[in-house]
Amino acid sequence: MKARIVFLIKVPQHRQEDFLAAYEKIRYEVARGVPGHLRDQVCRSAADPEQWLITSEWRDLADFLAWEAGEEHRQLVRPMRECITEARSLRFVVHAETAADGT
Repeated sequence: MKARIVFLIKVPQHRQEDFLAAYEKIRYEVARGVPGHLRDQVCRSAADPEQWLITSEWRDLADFLAWEAGEEHRQLVRPMRECITEARSLRFVVHAETAADGT
């Protein structure tokens, strides 16, 4: 079963360029090279410019957990984490999914 990982984070405005640069630097490396990674998004709150959301979709939760536990993960995301003042992580297993075309 697919998994959805959600990170709700705070990035102070003076660190947002650094945060986005760090995300840009790793996003394709993760997308192309991490087993089980399907897609991710980075989103900024429309109401609070310091509130951000990162979501990622995985083939299954085990793939994400294996990636998260590795030293490579910690090294790769360190520049992003240095910009974050608050973080909350949530993990979900996808129960149902509907697309615009009805699939």
